[in-house]
Amino acid sequence: MDANRYDQEPALGASHERARILLHHARRVVVLTGAGISTDSGIPDFRGPEGLWTRDPEAEKLSDICYYLSDPEIRKKAWRSRVESPAMGSQPNAGHHALVALEQRGVLHTLVTQNIDGLHQLAGHATERVIEIHGTMRFVRCMSCSYRVSMEVVVERLNAGETDPDCPVCGGILKSATISFGQNLVAQDLARAERAAQECDLLLAVGSTLSVYPVAGLVPLAKHSGAKIVIVNGEPTAMDSLADAVLYGGIGDLLPSLTA
Repeated sequence: MDANRYDQEPALGASHERARILLHHARRVVVLTGAGISTDSGIPDFRGPEGLWTRDPEAEKLSDICYYLSDPEIRKKAWRSRVESPAMGSQPNAGHHALVALEQRGVLHTLVTQNIDGLHQLAGHATERVIEIHGTMRFVRCMSCSYRVSMEVVVERLNAGETDPDCPVCGGILKSATISFGQNLVAQDLARAERAAQECDLLLAVGSTLSVYPVAGLVPLAKHSGAKIVIVNGEPTAMDSLADAVLYGGIGDLLPSLTA
């Protein structure tokens, strides 16, 4: 985004300045990120106009635990999509690095992400600061035992010719360590995220439509607990009416200007 737009569009400029001041004065910031922060890294979102599920509704079956466990063909397709995913070789972008600046300033309380790409950690966030509420594609787990291994290990097996790799310990079904439709979120992660929302003095929501629960519920929870709300997204969200400042535009342009 052209920085001069803040002068050319008074409403946008005022909202930007309000958001910048709120972030400057905050001391316990919780950040909530969605797919929009990773699009500049070459990872398409799911529900947007050009989202993966918008263009191919059948692809959503790959993220449904019932289909995954019952249909070997779905698992094979899921593994192929994982190997071919642009996320496997993606790198953090300016938006990710801008959030690291909050941690370096000592004001980042917790970062809750709906993303499974692991880019926040690659950007430099301390692992203990990040809650991957929907899991991570960077690891693989067995659905029958405690086996867990990095995704690279299973990708090597796939590249060697396996199409539906099983667990080397118990023979069970392997799956990326993500939370699929039909699976419960990790209770401890959700409780920690809710506690963080209640403790923060500002919640910054980035790149999320804020329409998927229970994660979207962190915004009203933080608001009702006295926190300021800042939303940065490419389009309107379901929680804009609760925000103290809302910015629409390119996340990679907006976030660095807010956190510098």
